[in-house]
Amino acid sequence: MPPRVVIDGHAGTTGLRIRDWLCDRSDLDVATLDEERRKEPEARRELLRTADVAVLCLPDDAAREAVGWLDDTSVRVIDASTAYRVSEGWIYGLPELWPGARERIAAAARVSNPGCYASALALAVRPLVEGGLLAKDAPLSVRALSGYSGGGRALIETWEDPDRGLLALPFDAPYALERVHKHLPEMQRYSQLAQPPQFVPSVGPFRCGMRVEIPLHASLVAPGVSAKSLWEVLDARYAGEPFVRVRAYSDPFELDEWSLDPRSCNDTNRLELAVLPNRAGHVLLVALLDNLGKGAAGVAIQSLNLMLGIPEERGLRA
Repeated sequence: MPPRVVIDGHAGTTGLRIRDWLCDRSDLDVATLDEERRKEPEARRELLRTADVAVLCLPDDAAREAVGWLDDTSVRVIDASTAYRVSEGWIYGLPELWPGARERIAAAARVSNPGCYASALALAVRPLVEGGLLAKDAPLSVRALSGYSGGGRALIETWEDPDRGLLALPFDAPYALERVHKHLPEMQRYSQLAQPPQFVPSVGPFRCGMRVEIPLHASLVAPGVSAKSLWEVLDARYAGEPFVRVRAYSDPFELDEWSLDPRSCNDTNRLELAVLPNRAGHVLLVALLDNLGKGAAGVAIQSLNLMLGIPEERGLRA
């Protein structure tokens, strides 16, 4: 019998993508509740307890409730909410983040699926901090542009409402500028920064895709460290990784209107990193990914494959 994977919350954006990408997998028994019963607590609890791996695509409080239903079982969990991303006893499900991450995910009973913004920041910055090229206490700023599907059904309905006309906007729309964003603890911890970055997120008039920009002022990098030095560390760190690619370095670099298209990795599990030098000594780190691919559903399937002893790349497009 193939291992049973139960998706709770399959009607949301992340759950829909996971179910879609798993639907042709003959090596898995993928189970969900029908529309009439998918919100019934007892039906959800009963189905989740039949799983080998439960994939939770729920709001934080609902995810905590579902995990509680499974505490007395051997069911393993991948949680896509923000509830457990910095919790003890949970493994952060980003296989490329540090040596040994894959082995810890493979053996884990509880895996917290990373957020899209945090994945981009951590993969771009952590190797530089670990290598001493960027100080842990560097006061970083992060500007991120996401497709509107990143906000779930409510934001999708807002942006696709013809009466609002948002899809015709010729610019992106910043949001959450007044609050301490709930992703900041995760972004700080897994980037190994001593303080949370200034985070400036925005939404664009496109459904999927993401561009995360991390400007490094010349004063923030270690003395004698060049943009090429940063690139060499990232290129070596992700050499051979199937889903993280570091773009070729050039100085000066060629840039046109399509070079940093936030949609360039859509419908894949790929994340691309670029290191762009400036003659004044500043550097811009850029990450491109699908917010519902490597930013959510794709990386969840990576962890699922690892947990079940299945080749990591199965069912995923690079």
